[in-house]
Amino acid sequence: MNKLIAVNTAILVGVDFGCGTHKDSLQELQQLALSDRIDVLGIVEGKRSRPDSTTYIGRGKVEEIEQVLQQTQAGLVIFNHDLSPAQQRNLSLRLNCNVIDRTNLILDIFAQRAQSHEGKLQVELAQLEYLVTRLVRGWTHLERQKGGIGLRGPGETQLETDRRLIKKRVKLLKEKLSVLQRQRNVQRRSRQRAKTLAISIVGYTNTGKSTLFNKLTSAQSYAADQLFATLDTTTRKLFIEKGSTVVISDTVGFIRELPHTLVAAFRATLEETVQADLLLHVIDASSPNRDEQIIEVNKILKEIGADTIPQILILNKIDLIDMTSRGTGCVRNEYGRISRIRLSAKTGDGIEFVRQALAEEISDSSKKLNEESTNKRNEFRDYASVQDFF
Repeated sequence: MNKLIAVNTAILVGVDFGCGTHKDSLQELQQLALSDRIDVLGIVEGKRSRPDSTTYIGRGKVEEIEQVLQQTQAGLVIFNHDLSPAQQRNLSLRLNCNVIDRTNLILDIFAQRAQSHEGKLQVELAQLEYLVTRLVRGWTHLERQKGGIGLRGPGETQLETDRRLIKKRVKLLKEKLSVLQRQRNVQRRSRQRAKTLAISIVGYTNTGKSTLFNKLTSAQSYAADQLFATLDTTTRKLFIEKGSTVVISDTVGFIRELPHTLVAAFRATLEETVQADLLLHVIDASSPNRDEQIIEVNKILKEIGADTIPQILILNKIDLIDMTSRGTGCVRNEYGRISRIRLSAKTGDGIEFVRQALAEEISDSSKKLNEESTNKRNEFRDYASVQDFF
């Protein structure tokens, strides 16, 4: 095979196992590649009942990928699936180029986009926890016997040394993130003592969460038409009416098959979602896959323990579809609470319904606090009456 010359060009590989989401998932992989500034030069697809244990895709498809690589001179092969360390190694040797999987691609995007200190620590932790699994029967150059003064004991292999150093770094990162999480908890308790409602904006990646956040708070959070434009949680106070305020947070977007290492690494950041009083679930109304995206977001919310928090569905990007007959507006549930809002965060049309929903949420919360306070006073009076009786 000729030497491959462009590392920022790739061939995508997707296998259809008959689950019905193959086309959508492969299209999403293309968007992920573009978000990582990778030019897609070709796509290889196949159908199987189950993955091949050696190469995931089978000998015939590997030969087809080889031919496409020779024709395009691409420098990378990206699988739309999670590969085992052995499969990744076998494919890299056979194809004579770098082979990565979907998780590896998402981690690379996160590494480029993280801006805050905490975000960078979280991404590094996720990368190392992913890498330590790749060291198992991963690369032959890590299996050589080496000695090293102050680094390893006699006879320790390079593989064992690498694994030990990674585990040491992982422990340090977790300690640093633990300190940052405690700081977040202190800030959260302060807001709770002040009886300030916490609102989190959640949703699938690239649905317009940051655009909505900026429109509501006049903030300057980075917003772009790309997957995972936002990785760092941003929190702002939002003034509603009559001096009432809420604390609103813009969070990282979700995606189908979000790597568990990322969910675990970003757990400190996602605590803002878990501890929220209300979730604004932003949906791309123009997406043909919006129903599947809602299911995926709710699945991850359940994984992190935020599935019982009340939600308001925000149908965003109505400026991109023909909704002239309905336009912006809101829908109330059987209890009279706003449950759905149609708006365009980009143009600002319909933003007033979000403010109205938050104002009603503050009013309901104040009523509950007053009722709880009244009940406590009544309990104290009842207790005092009983004491007088005795």
